[in-house]
Amino acid sequence: MLYAAVMLIGQKLREIREAKNMSQVEISEATGLVQPYVSRVENGHTVPGVETLEKWASALKVPLYQILYDGEEPPKPLKLSGNNNRELWGNSGRHSHDLKRLRQYLSRMKEEERELLMSLAGRMASRSRRNSSESEES
Repeated sequence: MLYAAVMLIGQKLREIREAKNMSQVEISEATGLVQPYVSRVENGHTVPGVETLEKWASALKVPLYQILYDGEEPPKPLKLSGNNNRELWGNSGRHSHDLKRLRQYLSRMKEEERELLMSLAGRMASRSRRNSSESEES
């Protein structure tokens, strides 16, 4: 089954490239990947990582979902349990920038410091949920 998925991604990449009248060399130049690698991916011999797929989508000037999804329209976002359709913090705009900065800060911390911060954030989020559910009951 994994082999079939690899073949489908490679096949999809080739179909999009050919529909845009691009060569493997043009994809190679636009992505910084070597042409033999482009060929191996398109023939299903290699599995590209997400970052590579993002570069490829950019070179093809298509959104990433078109490589991974067969429908014409973007797939509907998943409804995450417990969020009641609330938009997740960090998905867009200013919050996205803040999330990126937070990731940079976390990468500079020691593991113990990250664990402490995660524990604190978890407690604060639990307290926040508890307080909001108590105010809804009133």
